[in-house]
Amino acid sequence: MSIRVLIVDDSSLVRGFLRAILEREPDIEVVGEASNGRRAVEMTQALRPSLVTMDLEMPVMHGLEAIAEIMCTKAVPILVASSYDDAANACEALRLGALDVIAKPDHSTDTIAEFIAKVRLLADIVVMTRWSQQPAKINRLHAAPMPLLDAPPGYRHLVAIAASTGGPQALLQILAALPPEFSCPIIIAQHIAEGFSAGLAEWLALHCALPVRLVTSGESLSQGVVYLVPSEYNAVFDAQARIQLQQRAANDIYRPNCDQLLGSVAHVFGPRAVGIILTGMSSDGAWGMRQIHERGGITLAQDEHSSVVYGMNRVAIESGVIDQVLPLDAVASTLWKLIRCLQ
Repeated sequence: MSIRVLIVDDSSLVRGFLRAILEREPDIEVVGEASNGRRAVEMTQALRPSLVTMDLEMPVMHGLEAIAEIMCTKAVPILVASSYDDAANACEALRLGALDVIAKPDHSTDTIAEFIAKVRLLADIVVMTRWSQQPAKINRLHAAPMPLLDAPPGYRHLVAIAASTGGPQALLQILAALPPEFSCPIIIAQHIAEGFSAGLAEWLALHCALPVRLVTSGESLSQGVVYLVPSEYNAVFDAQARIQLQQRAANDIYRPNCDQLLGSVAHVFGPRAVGIILTGMSSDGAWGMRQIHERGGITLAQDEHSSVVYGMNRVAIESGVIDQVLPLDAVASTLWKLIRCLQ
């Protein structure tokens, strides 16, 4: 059965280009085009496409409003095709129910191939209609401040998180619930299209008590700070527990590579590592979680029911290397209790 795609963009040139590249594929059918958010909602309800590609800056109804309405009426998979300078809004679209974001493809073979591959991947995901456009209420945890730490490199434990499809929404729920007293650094490898990592960090920082920013090469992590690995690089820790950014290999399809980060965390921090693997396609991160587990670290995984895609976390769980499987709404409280007990 063919993948039925609805293209939403205010530019007729962009719509025509996307239609042309999609209709080259024998398994993809473009069932319609919409030039604004209101038409997108109407055509989604009428045509029931397998997937909607959604621009954000549009007349009549903004893309964010359209996504919220689609997800609250007849939900379908939505891929946001946006520009880099709209990365923060693209991340907000993920909170509202879109599955992933990608830069609008240009005429290069690589960007076209990436766009088509993303359409195929997301079209198979079953999404649920939401009852409300409002975000779930997040109860921030509170407790007395932890004592200052004295073990080099300035903190006793490190939390490393791996996530892919559905990850930004999951990260928001976890990080927004952590209190400002949380004194352990957190480093995250979240699969996301190139150019969108900075927007993701800014978006998360708006909702979190902890500071959130992109990690830079050569720095030592600080207590109580959340670091995102830029999707243009892979990240590893050196023997002095400093982060080093490395150019991705040509054949590395993950942006950034979760296994590479988690493996280096296991090697450098050993039993002081806490690894968390969340929702996402593929098996990236499962090998790294095994490394943390085998070196005495603690491993947590998001459960199937709360995952947008039960993929990489499923592989890790079925490999027998996860200490505790948790629903998403229990991850923050479990992590907070765990870090306090470990100090």
